[in-house]
Amino acid sequence: MSARSAVFRSAALRSATLRTGSAAVVAAAVAGTFLAPLSASADEGNPKALKTAMSAPVPSGPLTRGGATETFDLTVTNTTDKSSSYHPWMLLDPTGASPLQKADVIYKVEPVSAPATSFSIGQQDNGWQGMFYPAGTNSSQGFEIPAGGKLVWKVTIGLGKSYPTINGDFTLRAASFQNEIADGGMGSLTFKTSPAGKPGALETWFDKAAPCADGASPDCRELDLHYRVTGDGVFGSGLGTWLEVATADLDQQPAADLRTRIKVDGAWKDLKGTSGSLPVIAKGFGAASGDHIVRLQVKLGPKATLKKLTPIKVITDVGLAEGNTYPFQSAEGKFELGPKTTTPPTTPAPTSPAPTSPAPTTPAPASPTTTAPAATTTPATGNTPAPTGSLAHTGSDSNTGLYSGLAVVLIGLGGAAAWFARRRRTVRG
Repeated sequence: MSARSAVFRSAALRSATLRTGSAAVVAAAVAGTFLAPLSASADEGNPKALKTAMSAPVPSGPLTRGGATETFDLTVTNTTDKSSSYHPWMLLDPTGASPLQKADVIYKVEPVSAPATSFSIGQQDNGWQGMFYPAGTNSSQGFEIPAGGKLVWKVTIGLGKSYPTINGDFTLRAASFQNEIADGGMGSLTFKTSPAGKPGALETWFDKAAPCADGASPDCRELDLHYRVTGDGVFGSGLGTWLEVATADLDQQPAADLRTRIKVDGAWKDLKGTSGSLPVIAKGFGAASGDHIVRLQVKLGPKATLKKLTPIKVITDVGLAEGNTYPFQSAEGKFELGPKTTTPPTTPAPTSPAPTSPAPTTPAPASPTTTAPAATTTPATGNTPAPTGSLAHTGSDSNTGLYSGLAVVLIGLGGAAAWFARRRRTVRG
């Protein structure tokens, strides 16, 4: 839990990029971090001068978890009349919901007609990356390929026993993190996995917020966070979730004094501040597990000074609980909180008296069977209504409060377009 919490507290949780779909874009991100010293080498050399090709794997056939590996030759050719650097970057594009841990894929690189080579596995944006580089250096270093020349390596690929059953086939691409591959010149191979199944997907969402169970005041709302897996297989690692709650306008955050609780084993547990980690969903979560539901409560704290209904946003980021914890799924919920109503609105007093009957000028004759005089009626004076036992109804009614409230809501919703910007994830090598 502590390791996961430390990771999820980092700014790496704040992004939406879940895949390494564009080699150029991701290469730029990598070059800006642990590969920064090489950012100028491609410009000084001959960028996009190379072509990569991958031979058919031997033996052929699908890969099994913990089973035999396969090998292929990776040939990198310089198609120009100038020497070019080559910074290898083997990108694995999986199918299925789960990010990969380093041990999920067997990987090895040996030189055939190339300098002595070292290799390692990297992870970025929850992806799996095979790196290799000149022996005695590190993954930021590259190889030099002469004009018209080529280098060849033997690459070994297999599935570890832990390769997630919720995942299926994958494609391996021979790229370069310095953008040295010519357009259309990137080689790739697709590896089948066995047993074959429908790759699974993880769905997360919030249902509609409702008044808290202990009252219907607008200063407290409850909602459920749902998790569901579709497809075959299960997650081989536990799932961790980081939760954040905030006002639409962060300047209103102190005035809201937001308090968040989660229900654990039937009891409410307070989160510190407006963010925190939710209980881990144990490994083995899959379609057969059904929906996993977490009950949340968000309310205004005792120091709240809000004067009207205010838009609130709740965000979750989901990643593996250990190892490659970079988040790969998220959910958002929106609702409003406002001050508690202490007294109901009152109806204004009328501006003119209620009509009354004129008082008689002559007393009514007494009944022959009674001795008490008949009661007389006192005329109404000024603007005071006749005492009828209830206030007279004029002009404004209970709908006035409703329409005023709707106006406030509409004004608040106009401000909701400025939802706080989510910080981008920092890249981890």
